[in-house]
Amino acid sequence: MRIPFIPREEKFFELFQDSAHNTVKAAKVLNELVDNWEHIEQKVEEIKELEHIGDTITHEIIARLHRTFVTPFDREDIALLAKSLDDIIDFIESASNDMLIYKVEPPSRRAKELADIIIEATTEVEQAIVELRHKAKLKQILERCVEINRLENMADVVYRSALAELFEDSTDMAHVIKWREIYEHMESATDRCEDVANVLEGVALKNA
Repeated sequence: MRIPFIPREEKFFELFQDSAHNTVKAAKVLNELVDNWEHIEQKVEEIKELEHIGDTITHEIIARLHRTFVTPFDREDIALLAKSLDDIIDFIESASNDMLIYKVEPPSRRAKELADIIIEATTEVEQAIVELRHKAKLKQILERCVEINRLENMADVVYRSALAELFEDSTDMAHVIKWREIYEHMESATDRCEDVANVLEGVALKNA
């Protein structure tokens, strides 16, 4: 008896692309927020809505994973990639929400630098995920993973400089605590981009 061919479920690639694109949109709104300190509540709410959209996409990926027989790559990698993408936008949302709740003054140069890096890193993530379904683009994916790691290292440097300047320039501990938390969330967003890059690198190499 011949066993019928069961095609791989390709919908995962579309969902991952939707998730990555949604993350880039949130990163751009965060950048607009720190670059133009006006309409703060509106921008924070926009990021919150994008975070909810991200949650919906993540839930769809996990639900589809449970009911799919043949997946495009390892189930563990699909679940980890979905979670890591969701974590990026969670930290973007946390940073913007803290800016609103804490009623901070216009963001510093370091906050703007971190926001710029987040846009670059999420854009690289999105492009790598677009290329993921094409085995011929293994080299490009790996190059993007290297670039994401470089950007995360840049964010680490900016984050440490931001903390040093924060403690050096301010005697107001409330101010220090507020901005330290915001900086931590922004830097964590780039950490999660690196997590995505690590998953993508593993998937690309295993499926080469």
